[in-house]
Amino acid sequence: MTHTTTDQPTRRPSGATVPVLAFAGIVVAVMQTLLVPVIKDLPTLLSTEPSNATWVLTSTLLSGAVATPIMGRLGDLFGKRRMLILSLAVMVVGALISAFTSTLMPMIAGRTLQGFAMGAIPLGIGLMRDMLPREKLGSAMALMSSSIGVGGGLALPAAALVAQHANWHALFYGAAGLGVLSIILTLLVVPESPMRAEGTFDVLGAIGLSVGLVLFLLPITKGSDWGWTSATTLGLFAASAVVLLLWGVMELRLKAPLVDLRTTARPAVLFTNLASIMVGVSFYVVSLVLPQLLQLPKATGYGLGQPMVTAGLLVAPLGLTMMVTAPVYARLSAKYGPKVTLILGMLIIAIGYGAGLGLMSAAWQSLVIAVVLGAGIGLAYSSLPALIVGAVPASETGAANGLNTLMRSIGTSVSSAVIGMVLANTANHVGGVAIPTMHGFRVSFLIATGAVAVGLLMALFLPGRRQATKPQLRASSEEDAALERANEVLRGFRGRVLNADGDPVARAKVTLIDRRGRQAGATLSGEDGSYALAVPAEGAYVLAAKATGHGPLASSATHAGDERPVEVDLALPGESVPA
Repeated sequence: MTHTTTDQPTRRPSGATVPVLAFAGIVVAVMQTLLVPVIKDLPTLLSTEPSNATWVLTSTLLSGAVATPIMGRLGDLFGKRRMLILSLAVMVVGALISAFTSTLMPMIAGRTLQGFAMGAIPLGIGLMRDMLPREKLGSAMALMSSSIGVGGGLALPAAALVAQHANWHALFYGAAGLGVLSIILTLLVVPESPMRAEGTFDVLGAIGLSVGLVLFLLPITKGSDWGWTSATTLGLFAASAVVLLLWGVMELRLKAPLVDLRTTARPAVLFTNLASIMVGVSFYVVSLVLPQLLQLPKATGYGLGQPMVTAGLLVAPLGLTMMVTAPVYARLSAKYGPKVTLILGMLIIAIGYGAGLGLMSAAWQSLVIAVVLGAGIGLAYSSLPALIVGAVPASETGAANGLNTLMRSIGTSVSSAVIGMVLANTANHVGGVAIPTMHGFRVSFLIATGAVAVGLLMALFLPGRRQATKPQLRASSEEDAALERANEVLRGFRGRVLNADGDPVARAKVTLIDRRGRQAGATLSGEDGSYALAVPAEGAYVLAAKATGHGPLASSATHAGDERPVEVDLALPGESVPA
């Protein structure tokens, strides 16, 4: 699959672009934990049975899982900024529907629409890859990837404060307001990416993936209510396997599939996605255990007896630490590569959960656990998009990151189901009320540690960062220095277009031609002459460049499949373009 650029001039990203995109990710993440403070009250608030009230949470999870790969692919085809704004707009509509109702079905409809905003995370990462210079890309993607944890951590105390002192509908009014603010900031600050994937949208693939995911995630989220060995649960799992298998066969036969399964089968992509599931499992365990431990009354003998807001504040450093970790990740990744930072993050997570087994007797100990786990999860989450972006063509960035975000969501779904079952089966029943036990909390932490161990094993199979073995064409010393400072490793050709005097040439068209004479990609150089082109496969190519006032020039280059790009500077003959 190749990618092209649009002919319309685009705005250059400003210094506010990354914060605005990260803010959009945080707003989306807020939707995931918005109702945590009022979960136990939902049956009363909606005048329904507890089993029905759980659909308020399940619907958001299912729609988010479906939306992430689909919105990523639509962004690759029609513009990532456009789809980002659409995702946020759908979320705002859903929040307003929920804000105006106190009945079950409209609430579920609103929460379903809110889940579509999950596509904003991969879209933001794709925009960053398309627009940012390499030396800024690593820390930017790290912040965007971590935003889902940051938003979830910060939303807990904020939502608890609102729920405790105001009508619970105010949670949705606040979410809608944040969504509108994010849309306005995106329109004002974030430029559209010129990158477009070729092909059409795979409607049948989208339907097949959606049906398969719903059939798979539904029994995971409802298995504890229906029974894990019930005919309904097992039947849905079997149906999901059949649908996803047929979907995969169909995708392999299409020229422009929704998800390029051949790309996802690459070791760098496959093992990153498998590790993502385990990171998602470990992240959600702490979110389920610590708030309950902190709020249980001291009369239980192990509960810490903290008010709802205080418990949220004690867990909030989980998200704050993830935010602070982003620049640390950038430095570590630039020096050692994202594989090493992923492994380091998982080791820190394992240490946090291992130490947490003996740190459950005081509120300050919960704070320590949150900080340590936040650092580890922050490093791990930051590494995931870097590994994906470094392994797929630019034309598939949105869809590939959407699939990776889906893997994290599957991890959190599995974690929610398994930990919920563990806590329910180990609970003490007092007066008809199930009270989680310390034994259940510790078993949950052990499960998280086991998940991290599996994730570590997956990470060890990831390809390591290798040096380019082919000789480089003429590269400037500035580009060499930038290469050493690189926060991210991209596949393809990247460099600057220069005139005969060595000055950069802006708006030059650079075309990538394969050995059969076909166009494999095209882009326009930036104001500083920089360009970047992904390659669909390793091999010999011709890079052709032309610009107003300059004669065309072609240069041969070979891409050996190394993870580090081959740097190419093209010197165009002729006079400089007048200012």
